[in-house]
Amino acid sequence: MLKSSFVLLSLASLCTHVLASVTIYGQQGITMPSGIASTDAASATSAASDTSWLSNLAAYNNVTLQAPPLPDPMPSLAFGIQLLNNAQDVAGLSVPQKGSFMGFSIEMSVVDQVIGKNATFLQVPFLNLLAALADRAGIVTIRVGGNTQETASLVPSLPNNAMIAKDKEDSSNPTETPVLDFTAEMLYLLANVSSLVNARWYLGIPFNDTSNLRLQIAEAAESILGDNVIGFQVGNEPDLYADHGHRPQGYDQQDYFNDFGIMVQAIQNDPSIPTRGNLIAPSVQGTWSLESVLDTGFLTNYTDDVSILSVEHYPDQNCAAAFPGGNFGPVINPQDVFQNYLNHTSGQSIVAPYINGASIAQSAGKQYMMFETNTASCGGFSGVSDSFGSALWGVDYGLQMAYSNFTGALLHVGGQDDSYNPFNPPPTNLSSIDQWTVGPIFYSTLVVAEALGKTNTSRVLDLQANGGSMFTPAYAIYENDALARLVLINFMTEQNGQAAAYTATISVGGGQTGEANGTPSQVKVKYLQAPSVAEKDAITWGNQTFGGRFQCDGRLHGTEVVQTVNCDTNANTCQITVPAPGVALVYLSSDAQAAVDPSQSQTFATTAVTKTANTVTIDPSVLATSNGQSGADRQLSSTSKGSSSAGRTAAAPGLTLLAMILAGASVIAAATRR
Repeated sequence: MLKSSFVLLSLASLCTHVLASVTIYGQQGITMPSGIASTDAASATSAASDTSWLSNLAAYNNVTLQAPPLPDPMPSLAFGIQLLNNAQDVAGLSVPQKGSFMGFSIEMSVVDQVIGKNATFLQVPFLNLLAALADRAGIVTIRVGGNTQETASLVPSLPNNAMIAKDKEDSSNPTETPVLDFTAEMLYLLANVSSLVNARWYLGIPFNDTSNLRLQIAEAAESILGDNVIGFQVGNEPDLYADHGHRPQGYDQQDYFNDFGIMVQAIQNDPSIPTRGNLIAPSVQGTWSLESVLDTGFLTNYTDDVSILSVEHYPDQNCAAAFPGGNFGPVINPQDVFQNYLNHTSGQSIVAPYINGASIAQSAGKQYMMFETNTASCGGFSGVSDSFGSALWGVDYGLQMAYSNFTGALLHVGGQDDSYNPFNPPPTNLSSIDQWTVGPIFYSTLVVAEALGKTNTSRVLDLQANGGSMFTPAYAIYENDALARLVLINFMTEQNGQAAAYTATISVGGGQTGEANGTPSQVKVKYLQAPSVAEKDAITWGNQTFGGRFQCDGRLHGTEVVQTVNCDTNANTCQITVPAPGVALVYLSSDAQAAVDPSQSQTFATTAVTKTANTVTIDPSVLATSNGQSGADRQLSSTSKGSSSAGRTAAAPGLTLLAMILAGASVIAAATRR
């Protein structure tokens, strides 16, 4: 039976308040993971005055590269695109895609930094970012896992009521992945996020020891998260198990097939895991091909158990810089590889080895996901992974995957040593005065969501525009079997007075197409743009921005601008200019725009001032209908737990940190300690 509860949202950002308030006083005892430890405003201000140490953290690096020179010869800056209106007349369209195509993969060890400290202390900027994407995509899909899931254990409790505990001293693989203990509090945290934002979760079952399987995460998630769990990954990059010391040398595809069978049998024998057929595998990263795993009879034998065939891929690696002395070869200069991300060939070459796998998955009736990806493994390249170029790359790569019949892709989120993160909380000792940092690649998820829309009928076509130029790719989106939107990308940066913006003249039907003239009298265009591909802060989507480093509360700021372009119906043409660099999302009808236009997003505003009153504001109706357990009838043993709105729920003992009283439009809370 569900009981009403109130989720205390993290006071991690400085924003305006709107409706109701939650106040907590004098939080103490916060562990500082990096930089200068402080527990009061004076110390935090002192730390903020000297930020030289920040550049040592890749997530906040100061590296700005030079935009690559313009190509020689230049591609045409004026070209035509002939389009057909009816999908039935178009060859090569993708399978129907969802607006939620792009989601996130959050490393399990950083959940308490990114999502929330516990089930009652949620990071508000994170909620706002999810709300922005969910408003465009319908839902947001998030995987909690990665390398750390393999050594994770669900335990009854941890010292100091911690939700997660990491032990790097017991780390065994080359990427220094910590051994992880976590409590059910983490699952209640995810449930409370889902009660506020339309988020769904992928989780991983530890797979490092098949002689001692640890199914507790699946058992607890079934009870706590219910239908908010999409599926469970079994094996994260098993083709690296031998190299990472998780299996003996010589571990191969047949061994994985056998181990997977042990897991399947254990799940079938576990009455506490009632949902079946939702496993995700094999999640190989490229040392093995997907086909080599399937050649073992994997899909034939486990077709009733597997719902998603998965792969993982990074187009490059920065491991030599991240782990000196780790036998990863020479350190790569980010400037040398920047240009590799600024062309259409990048996404095409990444996807090419997986196209056959997409056909196999489609024939078997399975989803096909890029389950973990980003610009480069081992944290990405500073100046590349956190540049506007990564946003352009993310749009093109995401749509190329959609065109190639992947059914979803998850951008990986790591810790403060990673420059590729779509979003970063500030270091804890600056969290009282600084806000979050949104990585440019996060903007790509908004663009792709708006391009695909919420109808789940969108089919994608790579137009091979401008003679197939790799610097000016374009995609058509067909929705409900009719042409709805276009995405035009410009990877070039204007420099030294040389123009690089281009004009695409589009024509719908007419001519020799066999269709009547279909170019509308006007179209709407929304732009993603920045001054340079090397830009890190001044990025806008439809004239709105999340702000620069340490300026983000998770909400887009500014007035949205969607431009109107008048077309020539007599000539059956419409001219769209695409800035250099930039992306143009073209709505070919008012219905096409209305289908994806974000509504007034539900946002969660906070104001945080250390050692004074901290205020979080939420619509009281949201609090009244949020899920979880109240603190009134708890034993004092751990942080308070919430529960999902799913049919299966579970209660757990919790520490009553807050006394909450709902009175009209306000909720007042006093924190005894944290």
